[in-house]
Amino acid sequence: MTARTHGLVAGEARVRRGLGIARLTLAVIEIVALIGNYEYVLGFQFAVANFYSYFTIQSAILLVLVLLVAAAFAFVAPVDPPWLGVVRTIVTIYVLISGIVFGLIAWQSASFGVRVDVPWSDTLLHFVMPVLVIVVWSVDAVLAINPPLPWTTLGWVLVLPVCWLVYTLWRGGQVGWYPYFFLDETLVGGYWGVAGCCFAVLLVFLGLTWGFTGLHRMLWRRGRVRRTPGPQPSPDSEGTSPDSDESAVVMP
Repeated sequence: MTARTHGLVAGEARVRRGLGIARLTLAVIEIVALIGNYEYVLGFQFAVANFYSYFTIQSAILLVLVLLVAAAFAFVAPVDPPWLGVVRTIVTIYVLISGIVFGLIAWQSASFGVRVDVPWSDTLLHFVMPVLVIVVWSVDAVLAINPPLPWTTLGWVLVLPVCWLVYTLWRGGQVGWYPYFFLDETLVGGYWGVAGCCFAVLLVFLGLTWGFTGLHRMLWRRGRVRRTPGPQPSPDSEGTSPDSDESAVVMP
């Protein structure tokens, strides 16, 4: 190993440790926000019973788990497995959309006669964390150490939202309560109104996933050129050589 190669390897190891620390820090912040949000809703009995039905809470819990796994990989492995990049991106989109939807609900709540309070925990969950997660995600893409994001990410992003939507609509019919007003047919002009809102949100999921995937591949390509000048493989061919063990994206 040449001195230059050794320096690159040592530098990448330091970068990986930095990524691990950043991911672990975000997980801790999200845990604090979740605990604070749960303590806040303790004063509202109906909210305690329905706490885990919010997509925000489910995506936040999922984010914590993914960040902890990603931090572990960053500390012990030279690169993340391809599937982890897919999962991290999908969860990042979930958190971002949760923030967007919450912001729209808070903005339009008065029009529907709904009161929406924004305690510090909601500020962390819906506004601060999405920004921080996107920053760390972007840094990861720019560094181009981990595999590029495949376009097949588009095929996975709707799995959780669709399952959550089916469960939420069924549960709402049973208990007479919906976590978001646009799922209540009495507030949005009937079932067609609910269908229209849901369709629009699902399109946002797909649109953001398409944009994030394209952005990641562009940032990865540019980062790769900076790290290793000369002819570069395309993101599609990265990790597909016979000598690579990461030749396919396998979802958990």
